[in-house]
Amino acid sequence: MKCSEIITILEELAPVSCACEWDNPGLLAGRSDKEVKKILVALDATDEVVEKAAEEKVDLLLTHHPLLFRPVKKINDQDFITRRILKLIRNDISYYAMHTNFDSAPGCMADLAAGLLGMKETQPLEEMGLMRTADGEVPYGIGKFGLLPEKMTVREAAEYVKEKFGLNFVTVYGLDEGKGKAEKIAVCPGSGGSEIEVSLAKGAEILVTGDISHHQGIDAAARNMAVIDAGHYGLEYIFIGFMAGYLKEHLKDEAEVTEMPVHFPVSFA
Repeated sequence: MKCSEIITILEELAPVSCACEWDNPGLLAGRSDKEVKKILVALDATDEVVEKAAEEKVDLLLTHHPLLFRPVKKINDQDFITRRILKLIRNDISYYAMHTNFDSAPGCMADLAAGLLGMKETQPLEEMGLMRTADGEVPYGIGKFGLLPEKMTVREAAEYVKEKFGLNFVTVYGLDEGKGKAEKIAVCPGSGGSEIEVSLAKGAEILVTGDISHHQGIDAAARNMAVIDAGHYGLEYIFIGFMAGYLKEHLKDEAEVTEMPVHFPVSFA
């Protein structure tokens, strides 16, 4: 099966039109006419991932985060990003990324995270538009807002997030034992600092996200919304297993699909 045919299958799930304007998803390197017999799915195109793709003679590398975000003026071995691009091209590996289009499309990142948390009465946290699906036109957007399966204290919610996402730790802002139990929750996998105002406007009592800065965290807590920072990787690694399963289901025996093992890049020293 050609790379272009696989891209069509990927974009049936998460069209590039669902991506944010600033984003850069799509075919970032390689040939669209490449015959694909083996695919590697990962969250990021790190040195380890690119090396594995080359060693295992992969034809297509699929990641969530794009390796290239901004225009590149030089592609050489003097920069760690373009070194990876060179290695992919030398090994004739096509490289495709699904970023905010996967974050926002129905049934993808936001819905997967909300599903793991058992959220009820969900709606897009930041609605971006309508997408036609088998169930008709449904709203899509960044993150999800809804209700926890049952009321919880912030501490209980933090433990719940750790359990559901298989995390060793989370960082919590607003861990006030005297506040009682919360029910309204927003989840924004990845970096969700930009969704703080939207979450507050919707009445969220807890925001679950990653990459929250010190001031974002303490300011949200001062406005009576706790923030559970579960890490960027900690919330988004679910892309790997989901997309590997999606490709296996839709490609059948047309191509072998492998996935990078889950490996959290953050640890305590």
